[in-house]
Amino acid sequence: MPLIKAKTLTVAISDAEIRRHAGGEVRQLRDSRYREIRFRYSTTDRSRGSWHIVVDQVWRKAGNFPAISTKTLITTLPAILARRVVDRSACSIITSWSRVGELLDWWLDRVSRDRNLSAKRKASAKSALTCHLLPRLGDLSLGDLGKVELDRRLMWPLQERYSLSFVRSVYGVLAGAFRQAMRLDMLPSNPMAGLKFSDFVRTRIKPKPARLRGDDLPVLLDELTNQFERAPIGAMLALMMLCHGTRLGETRLARWRNVNLEAGRWFIPAGDTKTKAEHTLPLTTQACALLRRYQRLQAAQGYTGPLLFPGSHGALLSPSKANTLFTDLAKGEWSSHDLRKVARTAWTDLGVDYMVGELLLNHAMKDLDATYIHTTAEGLKRQALEAWHKHLDGQGFAAIHTETLPGQKMGPVADEATNGAGCSTPQHPSQGRMQNEPAPVAPLTKSGPAAWGQFGQWPSG
Repeated sequence: MPLIKAKTLTVAISDAEIRRHAGGEVRQLRDSRYREIRFRYSTTDRSRGSWHIVVDQVWRKAGNFPAISTKTLITTLPAILARRVVDRSACSIITSWSRVGELLDWWLDRVSRDRNLSAKRKASAKSALTCHLLPRLGDLSLGDLGKVELDRRLMWPLQERYSLSFVRSVYGVLAGAFRQAMRLDMLPSNPMAGLKFSDFVRTRIKPKPARLRGDDLPVLLDELTNQFERAPIGAMLALMMLCHGTRLGETRLARWRNVNLEAGRWFIPAGDTKTKAEHTLPLTTQACALLRRYQRLQAAQGYTGPLLFPGSHGALLSPSKANTLFTDLAKGEWSSHDLRKVARTAWTDLGVDYMVGELLLNHAMKDLDATYIHTTAEGLKRQALEAWHKHLDGQGFAAIHTETLPGQKMGPVADEATNGAGCSTPQHPSQGRMQNEPAPVAPLTKSGPAAWGQFGQWPSG
């Protein structure tokens, strides 16, 4: 009869003893000196394993080997047992970190390799960690992190130099690092669990006031009219945001394949949005005419690539260059986000339902709301944008999405290109198109030239 090997072996556990039995079939080790200690080998890699503390037959994981050595476990065992006596539900976790900086280094590496975070979010977190959190808190013992030290080292110095909204974002990165470490059982306790931003800063953070108002629209649209031929990329980027209330990040990534002028729809993939939820916007008659004119301008200037807003060497327009375009266009008087704000305010003034406005902005909604509202929202979104673009026409928008050819009266650009599907109502063939007007440009698919001219303008042919 074959000998059945024991799954549990009682030994005086040490790092050497763990390695000695790694090549065998023993499932776990029990310490002969400290009856509470158990070690279990990993099922996938027997050079690794996990520590457990057993009190009154209740198991609690204490950490992983080799990150936590036998010596470290035995040294911290009295503190773990004391914690378990006071609170039977307390954890037995031991951390290999002794300083805040070690945790923050781990969090920086984790954030930088997180595929679910956008490049902007990664850059923001990296800046907070490397420029503020690590220099100010890196050498602080984990056991010493509390209100007093956090206020003295970080919160109060930051609020002297930076806006409260920025200070709150830095605080959020720190709190997020500790929360995730706790979720992964890498800390015995969270020293920030009972802390709130308002513990340090009592002043209420007010939203930034809008720097564009409805009264500014005529001047703004007149400036965009003048810029449309000279610097079409910047002007068109601003117009698309103003007309649809989209974010700068999701607008600059727009591709012609996602703009359906026949059906009158603009599709924004989930990967391009802040909420990571795909977004569909109706294209009105005016928007389709504007896009047709812009498309023809691209082709006339030698660009036949797939992007609405190409950057240098035919790549996507980068965030920094997009911001530069707005700096040149607005001369520092307003930002790209102000276009989104003025659109949202105008929708309210025009009587657009609050939820429809939120859907147009692609704000995150509860799953239940999204399920029940989606079926009827598309028609309401179109009605809202049609009312908004009609209002913009009265402020000067009509001068941009229409153009005059020699010897002709001003009229809409290629309205019939929408084929009456979404962009306009069915028309007589003689309506909506100027005499001798060239046929609409087909969707662009070929790659464009690599060289740029003056920034914001198309390359010369």
